[in-house]
Amino acid sequence: MKKLPYGISDYERLVENDYYYVDKTMYIEKLEDLAERYIMFLRPRKFGKTLFTSTLENYYDILKEEKFEKLYGETYIGKNPTKFKNKYHILKLNFSGIDTTDAETTIKGFKEKVIASISDFIKSYNLDFYINSDMTAEGLLNNLLISFKNQKQGKKIYVIIDEYDHFANELLGFNTNQFKNLVSKNGKVRKWYEILKEGTESVVDRIFITGVAPITLDSLTSGFNISSDKTQDERFNGMMGFTEQELKELMKVQNIKNDEQEILIPIMRENYDGYKFSLHGKEKIYNSNMCLYFLNSYTELGRIPERLIDVNIASDYTKLGKMLDLCKGEERERVIEKTVSGEGIISEIRQKFNPAMEFTETDLVSMLYYLGYLTISGEIFEKPELKIPNKVMKELYSEYFMEILKKETDLQVTEDDYNEMLREIALEGKIDKIIEMLGKYLKNLSNRDYIKMDEKYIKLIFYCIAMNLKIFRLKSEMEVQRKYPDILLIPKDPSKGYKGVMIEFKYLKKGEENKLQEKQKEAREQIKEYGEFEEIKELKNIYKYTVVAVNDEVYVEEIG
Repeated sequence: MKKLPYGISDYERLVENDYYYVDKTMYIEKLEDLAERYIMFLRPRKFGKTLFTSTLENYYDILKEEKFEKLYGETYIGKNPTKFKNKYHILKLNFSGIDTTDAETTIKGFKEKVIASISDFIKSYNLDFYINSDMTAEGLLNNLLISFKNQKQGKKIYVIIDEYDHFANELLGFNTNQFKNLVSKNGKVRKWYEILKEGTESVVDRIFITGVAPITLDSLTSGFNISSDKTQDERFNGMMGFTEQELKELMKVQNIKNDEQEILIPIMRENYDGYKFSLHGKEKIYNSNMCLYFLNSYTELGRIPERLIDVNIASDYTKLGKMLDLCKGEERERVIEKTVSGEGIISEIRQKFNPAMEFTETDLVSMLYYLGYLTISGEIFEKPELKIPNKVMKELYSEYFMEILKKETDLQVTEDDYNEMLREIALEGKIDKIIEMLGKYLKNLSNRDYIKMDEKYIKLIFYCIAMNLKIFRLKSEMEVQRKYPDILLIPKDPSKGYKGVMIEFKYLKKGEENKLQEKQKEAREQIKEYGEFEEIKELKNIYKYTVVAVNDEVYVEEIG
């Protein structure tokens, strides 16, 4: 049985140490068949970008020709080799891990990355070249390309750049002024890309660049206007990440039986699936690293991991707040409320934008798409509709929304509060404590907030509080025969006999108190209707409630 490649991003190591490889080599052929030779391809963190660049590196490296059969014999490309296999000298760069404390450390780190890559290059290909550390990064690259042309006449370079935007995104999150200086017309990094572009006129034949967002394309690489962005090209929708069929094959190799798969796949689908990067893409894509984390834990321990998000991955997504803060005021709030409540956002997706200028709502939505917080769910009026792809991403939004509420109300939910809520719901099927907390938030919101208050906003606050009740599966507007119960809290482990709850929400503005009984009746009728559906009847120990908020007062009815 081949080992799971969790945490492995070196293709040669993966093959030689008998790890299972989800074959993506058919995309090498597709890339090579393109008329364009300088490709930009963006994907969220932890989608297998580094492994794919390593796959390209080993395939095209002139030094790996004798190992071709060993490395690629079992893959699609091994059985269908292309014209340019093992024909290039590979100059690979990775710009992650740069110290972005200030502009000086950023430029120093960038230069050190360039020097390290050039050093590997000249050693690998026996090039006579002196690295003068007093020179600038762009100067070193320029001299390297000239030296290569003179010493390796007729030979060509394939430049592979991984995480091209990593350090810029880090800077953008906390120091926009330094970001502007870095990517300005006279910026060192921009000049480096200008030299790379000049190299395409002589020895640089192909370029493949990966990163997360095009947030620096319009400025940092404006001297590099030759790349073709294939991020939203439907032909490459599944080039990184896993399709469900690939996931099933991976589980089969791990000897996970069909009956186990029937239990595991719905959990993984709910938490890791849902990504579609092209409007015309045919399949949704799973986050590959999250799937490998889940399966690695399952195969080692024989049970589903308690934490469904890897802490190593979660740390990469903690920058959500910093990116959302680039867009101020009502635009940001509107995006957050729509996404967490499950609404779609109809918006074009920018291919280039510069946050050093005014950051618009369209820029924000586009950025959330590139970071993996939103994905394409459909098409309306010939524009993409974007939604949160899965439960893991929704949890991150909920945490951020709760942080906003804490600041606005000067309230927070403590660990003791959550424990009380859990005990009450799980053991008694009661919601007194969580409703009490909802009421506190409502009473502490400013009058301005009541202008925009509605049923959706009440549900949003409740949902974000309930998201931290980890022993429950939280369903928001789960479809049941084309009807949508507002909230369902279902115990993850039914064998423990925990209770669950189903809630229907309604809201009345101040001055509409006389409509309370009417709204309660409406909610009762709806929840009774839902309770008659087979999907709901199959759920054991579900307690039903109506919740009507009138301004900041909350009225609860238990429905027998």
